[in-house]
Amino acid sequence: METHVILLQLAAILVCARVFSLIAGRLGAPTIIGELFAGIFLGPTVLGWIEPHSAIQLLAQIGIILLLFEVGLSSDISRLLKSGSRSVIVAIGGFVFPFFLGAAVSYYFFGFSPLVAMFVGGTLTATSIGVTIRILSDLNQHQSREGQIVLGAAVVDDILGVILLTVLYEFSQSGEVSLERLATITVYVFAFLSIAPMAAKLFSFLLNRFTQLYDSPGLIPVSLVSLVLVFAAIAHSLGAPELLGGFAAGLALSRRFFLPFGAAFKTDPQFTEKIRAEISPIIHLFTPIFFVTVGLSLDLTSIDWGSSFFWLFSLSMLFVAVLGKLLGGWIVPETYRSRTLIGMAMVPRGEVGLIFAELGHVANVLTNEVYAAMIIVVAYTTVLSPFWIKLYFNKGKGDSNNKKP
Repeated sequence: METHVILLQLAAILVCARVFSLIAGRLGAPTIIGELFAGIFLGPTVLGWIEPHSAIQLLAQIGIILLLFEVGLSSDISRLLKSGSRSVIVAIGGFVFPFFLGAAVSYYFFGFSPLVAMFVGGTLTATSIGVTIRILSDLNQHQSREGQIVLGAAVVDDILGVILLTVLYEFSQSGEVSLERLATITVYVFAFLSIAPMAAKLFSFLLNRFTQLYDSPGLIPVSLVSLVLVFAAIAHSLGAPELLGGFAAGLALSRRFFLPFGAAFKTDPQFTEKIRAEISPIIHLFTPIFFVTVGLSLDLTSIDWGSSFFWLFSLSMLFVAVLGKLLGGWIVPETYRSRTLIGMAMVPRGEVGLIFAELGHVANVLTNEVYAAMIIVVAYTTVLSPFWIKLYFNKGKGDSNNKKP
């Protein structure tokens, strides 16, 4: 493909991503849904102008890595400490229930292979920190007890999700489930998550000192992007997906990340905010390409919409997606209303669920029909969750006010 064609396609992706995300924002939906529909609009489903060729996929891969860097950078370990064991209970429950329910239903009722079933279950384990924070902030509940539990659980949920994604990625490459390989990959992941943050913390410490001595425009974003890409390459060489490197780097540079053996490199909150401010434009440039690419890969015209299998499978996974997270909230020792709110706030899958589904599709694990069904489930939980969570919260608030004398 000629260079000017690629450049025109890239321009169309960026412009359409911005236009559709603005429309989604006006409708009260997360912007990533608009970017997803931008890909559907440009791809084979509607116009058929763009195919996800290698150049676009490379940029999308960089977008995934930077997206996970931002997720790690936004993670606040102190939230987990404040909410204590309740966050851990919600996170584990919200991770285990959807995974095993989704995998079991896929394997026993729909006859999928173990690998496909695990990818389906893995897609349902995700919780979008970004969407969850937005919902709680709109309700002015991000500092409430329920909000602290949810946000702490979302941090743990993301860490568990990334580790599971690493394991499933290895399974998709080897084509088999090996307990020995599973143990090896898990050791690699924990070793990487232990060593990489120390290296990133040292790098941040040195970069902070250097910027205090020398005024060099663009030094911080260039240095950080280089660090993330190097970490991504190291993660890949260890058998893990590249995005794990971005997540580890972001986690280490987050505002309140703490390592007992790295305490000498104290976190500078102002420098962390400076990092976030300077690298955000780069992240916001690349990450929409990934979500648009997801839409480009989705050919809705090839789906048999009259297929009973498609509707039965997608509705079954939607039921599991909601029920699994509600069960995770219901097992925590709180009032019924608090438990329900916590579970509902964990339902949005957002970008992490899309990453799971896309990786399974790229690895030829998920067929186009199964992939489309999972995208629809992720889109539903992401788009509609804010509306019915707000409705439930406002209803409970109104009931409480009516009970007052």
